[in-house]
Amino acid sequence: MKKLVDPATALIPLPAVMVTCQRPDEKPNIITISWTGIVNSEPPMISISIRKKRYSYEIIKSTGEFVVNITNHRLAEATDICGVVSGSEVDKFELTGLTTRDSTVIRVPMIAECPINLECQTRSRMELGSHDIFIAEIVATHVDDSVLGRDGHIDIEKLDPLVYCTKARQYWSGLTRLEGRYGFTGEKLKARKTS
Repeated sequence: MKKLVDPATALIPLPAVMVTCQRPDEKPNIITISWTGIVNSEPPMISISIRKKRYSYEIIKSTGEFVVNITNHRLAEATDICGVVSGSEVDKFELTGLTTRDSTVIRVPMIAECPINLECQTRSRMELGSHDIFIAEIVATHVDDSVLGRDGHIDIEKLDPLVYCTKARQYWSGLTRLEGRYGFTGEKLKARKTS
């Protein structure tokens, strides 16, 4: 039996990322975002959605640049702090002890402690209601050696990504139980066709 509820943002889990942004000659800022996702493969593109009243909104709208910094369980506290305090009032890098690292393509710094950093340039923005969505091209990707497997690809167990469950308002880590790889059902489907 299923209960019908009001339409809700019940896509669970979502990545809990820290997005850095900066205007020229101003201090960099960090905003925690879960409304994010990959929207295109070639070129690689990502979306982030931000409420207009957030301090980072005007920064990203005016510069068109940001870095999506992928988090892990070690960054849970910093991730939460950057989501509950405003960069208009405090320096979030100073408050959290996080450090900046220069990006290679854009003028916005990335977070050195994050295992993956995606440098992004906005290609379009659309007003949705409570949030505006920024669609951006990923123009550079940085991956820490510590999260790479022997095959050179990102090892999810080593990454231990931090995720956010919207309705429960909880952060979770530990996506470590592998259920299968893309296409693992192929042999089963072939067997069904021949039987």
